[in-house]
Amino acid sequence: MLAHTSDEHAWFAASRDGDASKRDWYAWADPKDDGTVPNNWLSVFGGPAWSYQPARHQYYHHKFLRQQPKLNWTNSGAREAALKVLDLWLKRGVDGYRLDVANAFLHDTQLRDNPAIPSALRGAPEWSAAANMQSHLNDSNVEENRAVQDVIRRRVDAFEDRFVFGEFSEEFERSGCYLPPQTGLHAGYNFALLLAGDAPAIRAHLETLAQFPDHWPCIAFSNHDVIRTASRFGPGSARVMLALLCALRGTVLLYQGEELGLPEVDLRREQLKDPVGDLYYPLFKGRDGCRTPMPWHAAAPHLGFTSGTPWLPPGEDHAALAVSAQEGDPNSALAFTRKFLSARNAHPALRTGTLTLLPGDVLAFVREAADEKIVCVFNLGDDVVRFDFPGPATALDLGTGEARVVDAALALGPAAAWFGSL
Repeated sequence: MLAHTSDEHAWFAASRDGDASKRDWYAWADPKDDGTVPNNWLSVFGGPAWSYQPARHQYYHHKFLRQQPKLNWTNSGAREAALKVLDLWLKRGVDGYRLDVANAFLHDTQLRDNPAIPSALRGAPEWSAAANMQSHLNDSNVEENRAVQDVIRRRVDAFEDRFVFGEFSEEFERSGCYLPPQTGLHAGYNFALLLAGDAPAIRAHLETLAQFPDHWPCIAFSNHDVIRTASRFGPGSARVMLALLCALRGTVLLYQGEELGLPEVDLRREQLKDPVGDLYYPLFKGRDGCRTPMPWHAAAPHLGFTSGTPWLPPGEDHAALAVSAQEGDPNSALAFTRKFLSARNAHPALRTGTLTLLPGDVLAFVREAADEKIVCVFNLGDDVVRFDFPGPATALDLGTGEARVVDAALALGPAAAWFGSL
């Protein structure tokens, strides 16, 4: 995250202690007359997004933890110092960057309150955390955020063959998530697919992407912030979700353990490290359940992740899904992932082709590039579904689950995927 540092960073210490050269490197604001916070902005991790600092008689802004003070990207010195961090690693040969919270580089310089989401419009997501009860239009997601992405892009493009993409957590269109690749970052992804739990939610996001045909997305169903895909979509869903992930248009982001079909780990409260889990336990146990150690060797201590003591314990049911347990099994999730990734590279339609959603209740689309057209059909539910082909189709050896083709129709079983060449 280029927009904040640690509160122990030398830059922040200098800004806090009155160094004139760094005085305005962070977002500082005066308290109200009664000592309360400058405005109504709320931290993602609970409470006001401001912490008082007696050394300056001011509050500093932090969108997340109080230990993560927000850099002032309108200050040329702070901005250049952050960009030089990019330069350092680019010169050392990194392939590129994933920018955390790419919608939050800037905020409203007038520090205007965020508008409330009317209580009548609040659903479960809004009530799940206090910060969700306001629209984050002023503490982040300002339209000027797009220009910052251009600045970062030019910095990265100064080095040959690099890639920079952003994670967008709010107000996707407003903050520049769907910009075309010639503008802003090379690509972006957001929480629409990370929070999706069924086919209609996925279709809705694909319909949104269709409104921005020049945008090159990154595709992710799982990352370090959300419940693992295999648990979110239910038992037996690992392979069909891997197939869907690899069939979608864009750069695939494969979170560690997803290729093994790992489920979420249920941790006890004393095992949690995530401050969000501590805040909302037991209604929400935080994000540690998807952050447990990668299981490499089923019989090794800590499943081969480390010879020391890991930050979080390995999942007890992950041993049976360890790499060592799946390596020689041609029917494993790991083997399926490898097979599909190879197929994606071999088929231009799956790698770089267009994506056209097909009408109907079944999640289906056509990927097309040059002379190749592939129809992709998915059943994420518990019942058999019928799909009518848009034209003659020849099955490709890429599917998973039960499928029967009768005349011009497909009967697709639960948690199944089918692919055919049109």
